[in-house]
Amino acid sequence: MSTETEKRGARKVRKGVVASKMGAKSVVVEVSYREIHPLYGKVVTRTKKYHAHDEDDTAKVGDVVTIMESRPLSATKRWRVVK
Repeated sequence: MSTETEKRGARKVRKGVVASKMGAKSVVVEVSYREIHPLYGKVVTRTKKYHAHDEDDTAKVGDVVTIMESRPLSATKRWRVVK
C-alpha cells in the first residue's frame, strides 16, 4: 500500500462507460452492477450515473473509464477520471 493512500484513506473506485460529454472537462459515467432482487430472487442489472472530472478532456462517449472519488469539484461532480 502506498503512503499516499494510507495518509488520506481508501478512495472509492468504479469502472463504467462514458454516457455523455457535458462540457469542457466533464463527463457522465454510467456504472452497471448486478444484484439479486429482494423479493423475486432474480438477478437484476442496475445502473447509476456519476458526473466526473476529465482533466485531459480525452474521454469520448462509449469509452470504458475508471473513476475515483474526490473532493467536490462542482455542484454535482464528486468523481474524477483516472484511466
